[in-house]
Amino acid sequence: MNQVAHRYAVAVARAAAVVFGVALMSGPAAAAAPLAVLDRNGSYVSIETYAPNIVRITLSVDKDLALGAPGYGFIGAADATGWKHQAGASGDIFSSAAMSLQVAAQPWPNAPSQMERYFAPSLPPVSLTFAKPDGSQILQMSGWEMSPHVVNGEKTFRVGASFHAPADEHYYGLGQNQEGILDYRGRTIDCKHYYDAPAGETVCVPFLVTNKGYGIVWDNPSDTVVSAGLHGRTAWHSNVGERVSFFVITGASLDDLYAGYRKITGVTPLPPKAAFGYIQSKARYESQKQILEVADGYRTRGYPLDVMVVDWFYWTRMGQLDINAADFPDPTAMNQKLHDQGVHSIISVWPRFERESRYFDFLAAKNWLLKDKDGNPVDGVPERSDRAGALLDSTNPQARQWFWEKIRDNIASQGFDWFWLDETEPDLVPDGYFYSIGSGDRYHNLFPLVHTQGVAEGSRRDRPNKRNLILARAAYLGSQRYGSLFWSSDINPTWEALKRQIPTGLDFTASGLAYWGNDIGGWQWLPQQHTPERTPLLDPSDARSVVGHNDDYPELITRWYEYAAFTPTLRAHGSRKDTEVWSYGKQAEAVIAKYLRLRYTLIPYIYSLGKHTYDTGAPFMRALFMDFPNDPNVANIGDEYMFGPAFLVAPVTEQGRQVRQVYLPAGSDWYNYWTNEKLAGGQSITVAAPIDIIPLFVRAGSIIPMGIDIQNTATAQTLKEIRVYPGATAEFTLYDDDGISNEYEKGKGRNTRLRWDDKGKQLTAEGDALAPRSIKELLKVIQ
Repeated sequence: MNQVAHRYAVAVARAAAVVFGVALMSGPAAAAAPLAVLDRNGSYVSIETYAPNIVRITLSVDKDLALGAPGYGFIGAADATGWKHQAGASGDIFSSAAMSLQVAAQPWPNAPSQMERYFAPSLPPVSLTFAKPDGSQILQMSGWEMSPHVVNGEKTFRVGASFHAPADEHYYGLGQNQEGILDYRGRTIDCKHYYDAPAGETVCVPFLVTNKGYGIVWDNPSDTVVSAGLHGRTAWHSNVGERVSFFVITGASLDDLYAGYRKITGVTPLPPKAAFGYIQSKARYESQKQILEVADGYRTRGYPLDVMVVDWFYWTRMGQLDINAADFPDPTAMNQKLHDQGVHSIISVWPRFERESRYFDFLAAKNWLLKDKDGNPVDGVPERSDRAGALLDSTNPQARQWFWEKIRDNIASQGFDWFWLDETEPDLVPDGYFYSIGSGDRYHNLFPLVHTQGVAEGSRRDRPNKRNLILARAAYLGSQRYGSLFWSSDINPTWEALKRQIPTGLDFTASGLAYWGNDIGGWQWLPQQHTPERTPLLDPSDARSVVGHNDDYPELITRWYEYAAFTPTLRAHGSRKDTEVWSYGKQAEAVIAKYLRLRYTLIPYIYSLGKHTYDTGAPFMRALFMDFPNDPNVANIGDEYMFGPAFLVAPVTEQGRQVRQVYLPAGSDWYNYWTNEKLAGGQSITVAAPIDIIPLFVRAGSIIPMGIDIQNTATAQTLKEIRVYPGATAEFTLYDDDGISNEYEKGKGRNTRLRWDDKGKQLTAEGDALAPRSIKELLKVIQ
């Protein structure tokens, strides 16, 4: 072992401990006593348990750092209940009813050989093996790393760990990556927030789940690289750190992993019911008059609508946190009229402040802006000719409280319901600069957590019985607990972008954050010239003012709406002249309206899924590997998915196509939703997909409550029918409440447990959420 390098590592780690300790203190909680701290020849290994299936490992050459609390994002309390520790000649074994962990004994190293002097790691080695109760191995850590370097003027380390990767192991999660491939096996993912990523914005949520019954939650907010299943190992490397810290969560099912993630990072709130309805946005509605005209357009046409969005540049200047009275003369009256129609509002609020804005000097004097090494506010993004001002330092609790109070007093006071916190990655990249808590490189991925935290906590404090909702385009560990709806950023209006959205969303929700969506139709401008590959399936001639020379755009956006009707959130947006459902020609309008109405028919089903996520942490837009772990064919299927326990969705993402191949997972029979044809699982089939049909299948043994037609969720929705797709005994918990308050947290919602006895062909109900009609009247069994 290279003792000189080892002593240098200890010295630098201790020097950094002061800064690092301060950062942790401003995080969630102080450190709890670990189950054990082991010394492996100068490598300290801390073992901290949180549940029988959750263990945290911390490694450092400095004992104090190994004893430190988890970093930002974690709020769970350590709990050693059910764990025992045995020490022996082969090492230390920690075991519970759910898992075991062996920290192998390491003999004192001999003098290094000539080759080892050049190539052997300087750190004393540590070997960790995680196993099931029956002794079968789940995961093995084969090495760890602390490589000294200087980042942003700070002496620190590149820290990492590597794990054995079996040939049949597959990897998912890690936030948002828009390369269009579901399984990360054999790939290297740069896990960081990056708006300008070539395939579309990347977002880092360092939670990696596998098909082998475990997940790893990596505790480091700096730029992190994950190489999954390459050359027989999976390696994690973070750019800044003085320790390696990670959680391992095990489980018999994927949902056990999400329950564990929920325990250590927080509960996903139930969004207001309006969030499950249709959200209409545009970049941008320029006036109060336009907002009201569009809302009225939905009402007069009889199309459902729940939320109108006021996007950017409604202000007089970036950072004024005001509303331009010339364009919005009476926002309070505007919001009142929307509310009278059952429609809510969301308004975009940015964390940027131009020098000429009224708050810039105050924020600069308070040191509440991202700053350079000399302490000066960082203004704009030079490489993009961005002169939109300095970034609020939301790592500072005082700054984020101030920000909420200005939103409350200047904007929310005029009747706006919820807030769109744009640039949450942030767009002004912090690398090379400094937050109040330290280097922007050290905390590269942290901003979306703390920025949404300030608004969520402030809204909860000052509007205690109004359910929170935030639109955000980036996330970090624990971001789910602040009530955000995430979206995939400023994507292109292309067939390629639509195709990439499906695996992108599935990996995002696999990261433990259930509420993800995208800009229906794409945000970017339509190209001036475009030639479709095939004859368009919809007539564009009566939509020229919107689609220009893009003859296939009505077809594209129609397919996009079909897909979006089966995502957690349904929101149109974009830089087109118009973005309303009637903007793309009469033929497109008829199909889009069909899927809007279908979405609202399914609100009882979808809202109940949201309550299940609140209770369990499990997402309800799910890649097939989650629900069919015994079918090896689904490991990398990224163009189909489950929407709740019942629906298999297979969007059409190729222009001019009217058929597509669909794989029906093994282990179940399936019904074609449109024809009721019953099919066996474990096969690929060719499905008809004319322009008004998205291939949609229902798993045998499903219960689907369906509601009457409503124009928005402010209207009470009784059930129209309860569909049962026989073939297996099934259960479904139907949930309902007032849709807007936080009373659901006190158990004041209405639950009905529906149970289908497949052998007896009988549906029973226990509870109080059903409309006052008999089960026999509502029941429809698909034959």
